[in-house]
Amino acid sequence: MDELDLIRERAEAVGFATAEDLAPARARLVAATRAGRPRRWFWAAGATTIGLAAAITAVVTLAPADRIGVGAGVANADPVKVLTAAAGAALEEPAVAPRPDQFLYVKTEFPGHQTREVWLSADGTRDGLIGDTKVPGCRDGKAPIYGANDPSKEGTLEDCSPSAAYRADLPTTADAMLAYLETHHSGEKGNTNALGKDVIALADEHALTPAEYAALFAAAAKVPGLKALDHVTDGAGRPGVGITWPVPPGSSPKAKPVVLVFDATTHRFLGTDDSAVVVKTFVDQTGQRP
Repeated sequence: MDELDLIRERAEAVGFATAEDLAPARARLVAATRAGRPRRWFWAAGATTIGLAAAITAVVTLAPADRIGVGAGVANADPVKVLTAAAGAALEEPAVAPRPDQFLYVKTEFPGHQTREVWLSADGTRDGLIGDTKVPGCRDGKAPIYGANDPSKEGTLEDCSPSAAYRADLPTTADAMLAYLETHHSGEKGNTNALGKDVIALADEHALTPAEYAALFAAAAKVPGLKALDHVTDGAGRPGVGITWPVPPGSSPKAKPVVLVFDATTHRFLGTDDSAVVVKTFVDQTGQRP
């Protein structure tokens, strides 16, 4: 049993505390701090599976009272705990499988209220849209060419493999997902910034099963060099906790690390510090909005 199996087991058994459930305890902690009482220490999850299970059940950590959890305004958030909580939250989401002929609709917002809309074929065989640009579907190993610089090639067929927007074929354990990411990485081996972008690509404009989303975030928690950033906002200005990886050695001083943003209370994935997934659902045809 790996960490993700344990998260799944505990989430099904006890669920996660809500903001309302935690409010009284938070109020008592604040009152105790203002009254000048000694800091209270809480029993924490260790590296053992028993410790992890208890941490998920209690939603506490071994830290002073002003550093517990990953809630809004938390100081010095632990990146592994944030991603572990995100994995647990993903398992709580309902599983929705589209029909093969449907499309994944994703609306992404960027700073300045700029938006991007995509309609991507669920099984990769039908023509989709990115904005107003056609995305060719792959049927019987052939896909039409759209937007070619040479007008004579417009609509002609080329070899292809379907690129499905709905992925139900990915690993569902942390270790297997990490191995998948390392095998299918977009950058050089060991480039954690590129791996972070691969995580975003799967989390943003793909639809996964709850177990796959959970495995994705649990796998990300195993990447070395993680750092949590408090009080960040996503591309739509929504507040959250950021998780980032270091840029590769030798990168330009202007290179920006990937920053994934999670809701500090629900632990749901929101997007990045310069993009925000505001709508994601399945529709019956391109151009249709929910």
